[in-house]
Amino acid sequence: MKLHNLVLCAMLLLAAPLFGRDKTDVIVMKNGDRLTCEIKGLNSGVLYVNLDYILGTSSVQWSRVHHVESSQLFIVKTESGAVYTGTLLTSDEPGDRPMKIEVAVSPETKVAIERSQVVKIDQTSQNFWQRFNGDINLGAIYSKGNQSTQFNLNSLVQYPRERWSAQADFSSTLASSTGASPSTRNQLNLQSQRLLRWNNWFYQGLGIFLQSSEQDINVQGTLGGGIGRYLKNTNNAQIYLLGGLGWQDTAYRATAQPIPNQNLAAALVAGQMRFFRFNKTSLDLGAIVLPALNQPGRVHVDMNASYYIKLFSNLTWNISFYGNWDTRPPANFSGSDYGTSSGLGWTFGNR
Repeated sequence: MKLHNLVLCAMLLLAAPLFGRDKTDVIVMKNGDRLTCEIKGLNSGVLYVNLDYILGTSSVQWSRVHHVESSQLFIVKTESGAVYTGTLLTSDEPGDRPMKIEVAVSPETKVAIERSQVVKIDQTSQNFWQRFNGDINLGAIYSKGNQSTQFNLNSLVQYPRERWSAQADFSSTLASSTGASPSTRNQLNLQSQRLLRWNNWFYQGLGIFLQSSEQDINVQGTLGGGIGRYLKNTNNAQIYLLGGLGWQDTAYRATAQPIPNQNLAAALVAGQMRFFRFNKTSLDLGAIVLPALNQPGRVHVDMNASYYIKLFSNLTWNISFYGNWDTRPPANFSGSDYGTSSGLGWTFGNR
């Protein structure tokens, strides 16, 4: 897989335009402030809204919202894993009883959910382009001492629906320095998830495509899938584990002694943890472990970690760590590739 093809795929994914709609939604804060706006969505304890007189997307702390009302269709997900689609309305609760959000699933059916149990709200629409969320991050490092330069690009696109979602993320790193050959690493991750009828259980399929000059990998393709469960799914954290099976095919660079493609059938164990604090910071940790079944003792590990700080509006600063390990690579080939990067990012949609 050529570098320019991977970059082209990433840029095409990010080219999806996002269109606004009429700002007729209403939110009322606990202190009495009333805002007429467009509700973009709820994520990580933050309600994202657009107002006519403020450029960009504004962030509202969900725990301080008293009332919401919108005729727009939303996908509403709860801490227990239940999912509903409908318009939003706040039901009147007497005394100090917890506020409830009513989701009008149909003209005859309304579902009341305690606000604290609502962990995610996404806009949905008949318009395909209005359903995307994501971000793009760019960074560069230069050192005069050894004339070293590093560029990095990371991008993410999500497509949420009521009971399933799809995601694609791409990362690319180019490093060069005086007296050394340039080092490149490109990775494209594809993921699709569907919720099962049991709350917080899901099945997921994934595809990972990697090129790494450090490990002399021309292209490595990994396909897999399995059953997972959200262990924690709140407005402060999200944790899940996944178990299943996978298959991996690796093509290494040409050498004096040609190395045939290596094919592995493997068990698959994956996990992800996300921790967030209102609208300021978030920490994402993810890992995939592939113990080979046809080569006992050989294990592949893929790991990523990112820490984000929101600067203002849709602009973020981040620092990331990536790593790939193979406990039994071909002779004289490196079994690991890891590094860090940092840069500025821009988010769109409900991010």
